[in-house]
Amino acid sequence: MTAVVLVGAQWGDEGKGKATDLLSSRLDYVVKFNGGNNAGHTVVIGDEKYALHLLPSGILTPGVTPVIANGVVVDPEVLFEELDALTSRGLDVSKLRISANAHLITQYHRTLDKVTERFLGKRQIGTTGRGIGPSYADKINRVGIRMQDLFDENILRQKVEGALDQKNHLLVKVYNRRAIGVDEIVDELLSYVDRLRPMVTDTSLLLHQALGRGETVLFEGGQATMLDVDHGTYPFVTSSNATSGGAVTGSGIAPNQIDRVIAVVKAYTTRVGAGPFPTELFDEWGDFLTEKGFEFGTTTGRRRRTGWYDAPIARYSARINGVTDFVLTKLDVLTGIEKIPVCVAYDVDGTIVDEVPVSQSDFHHAKPVYEEFPGWTEDISGARELDDLPANAQAYVRELEAMSGSRISAIGVGPARDEIVQVHDLLD
Repeated sequence: MTAVVLVGAQWGDEGKGKATDLLSSRLDYVVKFNGGNNAGHTVVIGDEKYALHLLPSGILTPGVTPVIANGVVVDPEVLFEELDALTSRGLDVSKLRISANAHLITQYHRTLDKVTERFLGKRQIGTTGRGIGPSYADKINRVGIRMQDLFDENILRQKVEGALDQKNHLLVKVYNRRAIGVDEIVDELLSYVDRLRPMVTDTSLLLHQALGRGETVLFEGGQATMLDVDHGTYPFVTSSNATSGGAVTGSGIAPNQIDRVIAVVKAYTTRVGAGPFPTELFDEWGDFLTEKGFEFGTTTGRRRRTGWYDAPIARYSARINGVTDFVLTKLDVLTGIEKIPVCVAYDVDGTIVDEVPVSQSDFHHAKPVYEEFPGWTEDISGARELDDLPANAQAYVRELEAMSGSRISAIGVGPARDEIVQVHDLLD
């Protein structure tokens, strides 16, 4: 059997869709195990660009079974908008399977997400307002609604009544919003039942059986390591486990079934939303990376914050996730920079540290310690072997590999599907 976990090594938007696409012809299943429609993958196939938010990127590959597992929170409206958009472009989406244990995002989750974020004022986290956090909070508080509840109207109504009994008090008395009616929610959710019925199943069993047959399953994380609710820059994080451990709890497979962990890392660093970011740039180089790398969120359209490569974060990700291989993306964006800075350590109140500080305050005040490496001016988009890269680009990759805690097995040299250098086989 082959179970491969794919995660982001930074704050997200590293190009996980491209890495999935690199493996796609050898995959049988692609599984999304955390998050919701609060992050996205952009996959370029030929002249076509596909922006996916909730769906696993494997849905674009014929022969692959895409799975939304139990660790995901699902907004049915968004789900069907995405499915209909792909169908209209001639893609077959009939193989999608969704866990009966996946939790739902409802109208009241989206409402609460937006009003609570506004009430935080200067302490805003930077949520997308799509109801992700409130849905996960209901899950932990044991008042959530799961996919399987849709198929028993009495159970569904009881659960919606229980959830709204508390939430309407909050909406009306604290946030001065209207109360949400039980019928309003129940009727909306029931309207999805007929379309959902053939998709919803025991995905844990499905995946266990697939691995038992020796099939190859890719577990694709939403968001990234530094946004993990336990291991990221809390509280400026997502509401789920985006690290490799989340693939186990978020899909129902066993830890000893995982064979490889691939982490995707940009040749520089970006993040969206609030929170610490030691290498963030506020000068013309920040604008350069934003514009040349087209650093705008796939889901939100928000401009991403940009900075130089952060080696301590890469090492942290390698350790937390058990990374066997890195996929380095967007190396081409650095073309034309004479000297490329790389953060190799932090200065925390006069003390040099080469690991991510455990203290939120220390990390917030950490200043990057840079080393500079010679850049290159040659167009690298045609490179397909490591030796095709300019000498300075090769040296840059080798330096990052030495700093980052695991080998770099593939390098993105452009946005298109085939613009990638494969150094090591990701599955062998």
